[in-house]
Amino acid sequence: MFGIGTPELLVIFGIAFLVFGGKKLPELGSGLGKAIASFKKGLHDVEAEAPGVKETTALPRDMEQTKQVDDTDLKK
Repeated sequence: MFGIGTPELLVIFGIAFLVFGGKKLPELGSGLGKAIASFKKGLHDVEAEAPGVKETTALPRDMEQTKQVDDTDLKK
């Protein structure tokens, strides 16, 4: 998960507990979860409304595949 191990996560959660306190942490977690869900919903809505978004995000992958095919053909 982003190169963060268990000890690092424990330190982060410990600092958050000290800064915000036990009563505020569940509220912050709930708000963060709602924000992430809203962000994902917004991304899904944009992909549904803009037909070229998925094709644009797939373009680098397609270019890499084409490059690999071209390199193979050049070696023959």
